[in-house]
Amino acid sequence: MTLAVQRKTILMSHDHSGHSHGHDDHGHTHAHAPASFGKAFAIGITLNLGFVIIEALYGLMSNSVSLLADAGHNLGDVLGLGVAWLASVLARRAPTERFTYGMRGSSILAALFNAVFLLVTVGGLSWEAIRRLGSPEPVAGKTMMAVAAIGILVNAVTAWLFASGRKDDINLRGAFLHMASDALVSVGVVVAGLVILLTNWLWIDPVVSLVINAVIVWGTWGLLRDSVGMSMAAVPPQIDPAAVRSLLSTRAGVVDVHDLHIWPMSTTENALTCHLVMPDGHPGDAFLNELCSDLAERFKINHTTVQIEVDPHIACTLAPDEVV
Repeated sequence: MTLAVQRKTILMSHDHSGHSHGHDDHGHTHAHAPASFGKAFAIGITLNLGFVIIEALYGLMSNSVSLLADAGHNLGDVLGLGVAWLASVLARRAPTERFTYGMRGSSILAALFNAVFLLVTVGGLSWEAIRRLGSPEPVAGKTMMAVAAIGILVNAVTAWLFASGRKDDINLRGAFLHMASDALVSVGVVVAGLVILLTNWLWIDPVVSLVINAVIVWGTWGLLRDSVGMSMAAVPPQIDPAAVRSLLSTRAGVVDVHDLHIWPMSTTENALTCHLVMPDGHPGDAFLNELCSDLAERFKINHTTVQIEVDPHIACTLAPDEVV
């Protein structure tokens, strides 16, 4: 790239996180998982860890693979909540010379870890349930029902703690979905215990366990897909890159847009870089401020870097779409 045409590069970021700081006289803000969710994480982990201990003990005492399956899943949720909490704390750390974006990406790694861990756990529990289908073992139906009923309450309360943040953060969405699905799963365990009491159909227990695991896989698959996409710097699914390009290319004075990249910096922040060819010269800071504000408002892109190029006859080496 010829330096003569790189007239000015400016970094602008906007969001609605409620805190900001200045860089070179330009507003610059970031969105993170609100600190208030730290209390939600602490309460959720405490409630679920206590329930896991109770459920595992009664699962062993009642010889119920359904209770053990649910206890294993809830243990995964405890670990997942802990990892997500740690990631939300790390994401608020200031940038350093080595980690120039700070540690925002840790929230993406946390979501990916949670998805993989849950799927591995489900695999082991499903194997045990399939084994028991061939040789069902007696279980204590009343114990299953009592413990699972407690699980309904614990999981419903925990899900409620994360309900308000599930739309804006994949970590919080993962926590909410896990807890809400666990509450429904516990309902299934109560039903299984009742059926066993009424019919003595012992095969109901491993069947319910397999259904539980299927629900977990169904709920976790989206988390796995989204977290893998984020870790590969894919355009967030809620952002239409064609619409972003249209917004950029229709700005007054812009004759070409290239080297456009959109990616998630974390589970709550998106970034964009691009080159705008503007033969009339640099449009001024007001143009850039308005552009960044529009990107933040319409697409939740809150960390934008725009490079202005003036001479359209000097080819930019990054202009072809296949060049990165």
